[in-house]
Amino acid sequence: MSYLLLFFSALLAATLIPAQSEALLVSLLLNGKDLFWLLIAVATFGNTLGSVINWWLGRYLEHFRDKRWFPVNAVTLERAQQQFQRYGWWVLLLSWLPIVGDPLTMVAGVMRMPLLPFVAVVAVAKGVRYWVLGWLVMG
Repeated sequence: MSYLLLFFSALLAATLIPAQSEALLVSLLLNGKDLFWLLIAVATFGNTLGSVINWWLGRYLEHFRDKRWFPVNAVTLERAQQQFQRYGWWVLLLSWLPIVGDPLTMVAGVMRMPLLPFVAVVAVAKGVRYWVLGWLVMG
């Protein structure tokens, strides 16, 4: 059950919905009942899948960007597009960052980045973040 809860927490945290999964991961790690590497893998998978949702939103819903209900404001989206154009797909290594990471993953969809390279880069960024957090906690 803890793995499922972590998966959905990480997935939600990677979407444009304000949420976070680190506290749950730390709690599960400190509890010691679950496998370290499996917790990291589940969190990484959920968080990466959440970023794929953002990519999909950018890819297919971008033409609604001027609607009031669109999940990212125009200024944030424009800033992320400029960073993406300036640094290319390498900027996705910052997809783990709060506030800017989620819009960057959406912009990758807007910029028509192919899905497989997107998933590879984002999974590395998210996985390293969770692994470092786990290593710091379990030290």
